[in-house]
Amino acid sequence: MIKAVLFDFDGVLTTEPSGSSATCKYISIRTGIDLEKLESEYRKYNDDLLWGKISHSDIWPTLCDNLEYDISMNVLYESFIYTPIDGQMLKIAYELKQKGHIIGMVTDNKTDRIDSIVEFHNWNDLFDVIAVSANVGSRKTSHGIFFKTLDDLKLAANQCVFIDNHEENLIIPKQLGMATIYFDHAKRDYKELLRQLSGMGCVL
Repeated sequence: MIKAVLFDFDGVLTTEPSGSSATCKYISIRTGIDLEKLESEYRKYNDDLLWGKISHSDIWPTLCDNLEYDISMNVLYESFIYTPIDGQMLKIAYELKQKGHIIGMVTDNKTDRIDSIVEFHNWNDLFDVIAVSANVGSRKTSHGIFFKTLDDLKLAANQCVFIDNHEENLIIPKQLGMATIYFDHAKRDYKELLRQLSGMGCVL
């Protein structure tokens, strides 16, 4: 029986398929910096940010120097909280919560970004567990982040379903025994998602 529904963040709970893209798009619009140039510079650090090896405060002075533009850290944090959220997906998450399901987030992401977004949207009442790669030191293509999630939830893998917009991120949880759902971030087919959840025994 499925007790917990675990959501990826970018591309599932948001309408942007990539967190770095959402961040760079906002900063580019806000500052006028060329988007391609900004993305090229930011992505030099993206993997280390996602693994938690460095933080935005570590890289920001160098990034600004290389772009020859002094971008306020406030603009960076604005880019976090104004990430475009998918209201329909959020509604599904809240409805599942109200029906008694445990709700979690498992995401390859930066700690400060997710912390800012969760606080801004008051999501601590929605998510029972939030596993962020930068905190755990493990990404969704490895076991650690899922072991940590299951340990925090005190559930077996077969009691959970994980929803992600990248099929390669579903391999490990499926191997562990979780039910998995691929959500196409371009099509955003909510009816199909609900059909699959219902077929797994989720109360909707």
